[in-house]
Amino acid sequence: MKKGEKSYKFKNSGGIKEILITIWNNKMSRIGLIILLVFLGIAMIGPILLEEPKADYLQRLKPPSREHILGTDYSGKDTLVQLILGSKDVLLVAFWAGVISIFIACTIGILSGLLGGKLDAILMMIANIVVTIPSFPVTMILSMIIKIDNEFMFGLLLSLWSWAGLAKAIRTQVLTIKHKEFIEASKILGLRKIDIIINDIIPNIISFIAVNFIVIMKDAIMASVGLMYLGLVPFQGNHWGMMIQLSLTATGALMGSGTIAYFLAPVLGIVFFQLGCFLFASGLDEALNPRLRV
Repeated sequence: MKKGEKSYKFKNSGGIKEILITIWNNKMSRIGLIILLVFLGIAMIGPILLEEPKADYLQRLKPPSREHILGTDYSGKDTLVQLILGSKDVLLVAFWAGVISIFIACTIGILSGLLGGKLDAILMMIANIVVTIPSFPVTMILSMIIKIDNEFMFGLLLSLWSWAGLAKAIRTQVLTIKHKEFIEASKILGLRKIDIIINDIIPNIISFIAVNFIVIMKDAIMASVGLMYLGLVPFQGNHWGMMIQLSLTATGALMGSGTIAYFLAPVLGIVFFQLGCFLFASGLDEALNPRLRV
């Protein structure tokens, strides 16, 4: 038994190593991973090293200089400091949106595909209704009902109407594998459905889930920026969407005020994060899908 356990652990560690090597060897996913790690590092270290900028109206609307590399905003706050501190808010909102959306989609998709029958019909009817209604207008309405005062609630808001399409896709994946020999063997052995889901189904769709998690995070950032630009989310923090909204409404960044950097900084931050998500997702499916690796 001890030898078998050692061998099993060795194989697992080898599998993880193989996945990491596959991701790194793919040029696009390697670049995407580096970009995402840079953003993650800034989001984790920035709030530790930097303090919340204070208003100084004597320094308001300053162009980029040695003292303020990206200039200042309408209240004299340093733009670069706000950009760094805002990265934490951006990533946390996107993370919670991805986690909650994946949880809802996996729960509904797996149960619907595995159990079938009336439950399948009811869950897919709900999913079809959600899919047919545009998500952004509904999110706008929900933003006026739900109190948004932290990253989790913001992520919850963005996920409430973004799970249906993924749930239908996961159901299709489950229907494809539910009659495979290893699933039938687990049923014959009398394993509980929860064990079948955890040990047999999820490992076979994990690459699909992982790629969609990255995609949901990417889309959540754009949705959050849209809501903030419209002034529908009174979020307290340095979220890049709030910076864009203030740059256009309070500083006149596009009207030749000399504070164009206050507008471009969060915009370019969003563009590079989206680019990192896209490039990383391109190689993630290959790394996690055994069929593609073969």
